[in-house]
Amino acid sequence: MPAKTNIPKVAMVLGAGLGKRMRPITDTIPKPLVHVGGKALIDWGLDSLVEAGVSRMVVNVHYLADKLEAHLRTRKDVDIAISDEREALLESGGGIIKALPLLGSEPFYLVNSDTFWLDGARSNLVVMAEYFDAAKMDILLMLATSEQATGHGAATDFVCGADGKLTRYKAADANSFIYAGVAILHPRIFDGAHDDAHSLNREFNVAIENGRLFGLPMDGQWLTVGTPEAIAPAEAVVAAHRTRT
Repeated sequence: MPAKTNIPKVAMVLGAGLGKRMRPITDTIPKPLVHVGGKALIDWGLDSLVEAGVSRMVVNVHYLADKLEAHLRTRKDVDIAISDEREALLESGGGIIKALPLLGSEPFYLVNSDTFWLDGARSNLVVMAEYFDAAKMDILLMLATSEQATGHGAATDFVCGADGKLTRYKAADANSFIYAGVAILHPRIFDGAHDDAHSLNREFNVAIENGRLFGLPMDGQWLTVGTPEAIAPAEAVVAAHRTRT
């Protein structure tokens, strides 16, 4: 286990997606403002980040950006900066590159705003910070098993080795996991990267080639709410979790 590191003080929260599969709900609100368990999807991630000790969030906006910004202004417990993508949607990788001047030069959390998780015994964000070792890692991903996931399906993304290194999943690989939409990234992974619209998978592949993409299985449950039909199962999981805690 690597030596304990400080909690990253900055987080990038991806809030610019179009949410097409969530229509008709997202005809009038951006997907991060869809409510599950009594609060907006984006607030699940923001609350977890605040509880872990993160003091500054950078949120990118595009679709119905004014409504998302208005909601974020109601949060008084954290400093939130906006990375404005109204002119062009840059996807996950391009969006982070655009926001780098706001994120700084130290490792930062990355959180998707359209999925969320319920912690087990400890904060998964804190456990990830303890595990993250900048000397050998450029990216650390939070991982979930299919059994821990609600609303995702059976597909997995990565295979995790005994040393924590990740490779892409291939048919019949054992010890496979889903990328659970949370990561710690060192900004150096973007050195020399093109600032075009692209998926973060490009940076994942670079890190794999260099042996610097790692993963850490989460403790708890991971929920993705991609369609209106996925809301009710997610609500049930949240309700059951609340009765246990």
